[in-house]
Amino acid sequence: MRPKMQKIFSLKLLISVLFLLFVLYWVMSPSSFRLQQQALSVPSTPPSCTKLPPSLADAILHYATLNITPQQTIDEISVAARVLREKSPCNFLVFGLGHDSLMWSALNHGGRTLFLEEDEGWIEAWRLRLLPVVAETYHVKYDTRVSEAEQLLELGARADCKAVGDLRRSGCRLALKQLPPVFYEVEWDLIMVDAPTGYHAGAPGRMAAIYTAGVAARWRKEGKTEVFVHDVDRAVEDRFSKAFLCEGYMKHEEGRLRHFTIPSHRANTERPFCPP
Repeated sequence: MRPKMQKIFSLKLLISVLFLLFVLYWVMSPSSFRLQQQALSVPSTPPSCTKLPPSLADAILHYATLNITPQQTIDEISVAARVLREKSPCNFLVFGLGHDSLMWSALNHGGRTLFLEEDEGWIEAWRLRLLPVVAETYHVKYDTRVSEAEQLLELGARADCKAVGDLRRSGCRLALKQLPPVFYEVEWDLIMVDAPTGYHAGAPGRMAAIYTAGVAARWRKEGKTEVFVHDVDRAVEDRFSKAFLCEGYMKHEEGRLRHFTIPSHRANTERPFCPP
């Protein structure tokens, strides 16, 4: 019995070894390697090809070739960028057209980003470069001057300036009543006040822009509006943002940028202009 069992065992071992060699040969053969490569390289379902959003493509091209530093620092920009990350796509209004405009449009991809600019020549210069970005840009005229700031701040304390309603019917001199119709038709989720010019006495100043942003935020039907004011190291931006956007609504201050979150007052007419 033992010799016979040894023969059977030897035969089984030989078959196993031959099978193993066959498997190794098949795995290592060039044709098998090509088949494995094809199986690994071709997924079961072909991947979809998604084009880069035009707003992002334009922004990359612009900033890759730009040798001008935007006015806001990275820390200041990050404040609004974090809010956009949560709320976009949304309605975003920016007072001012500048080298950061492409960035704001890209960060609000899929939403509506509108720019209000005081300088017609600057708008045309941008139209020649990047029409898609400035298609929602409007020229705005201001009838105020920085030299009037103190007087306008006193006027802003009157009852007609603390009334919340349609800006086009406001009796307050600070109310911008001649903006493009789209401004009054849209409820803005974010408003950035970074214009008009305000660094010398004869400049329009941001008194009316800050006031108008604050009333527009309060007059929305419901919800909240995030308002940002840049250059708060200057007297006008500092005092007017505190007076009309309210220190009680201020969420954050970073460098020269302040962030306010203003709730709707429309459903509650008894709500005070500024929280106590």
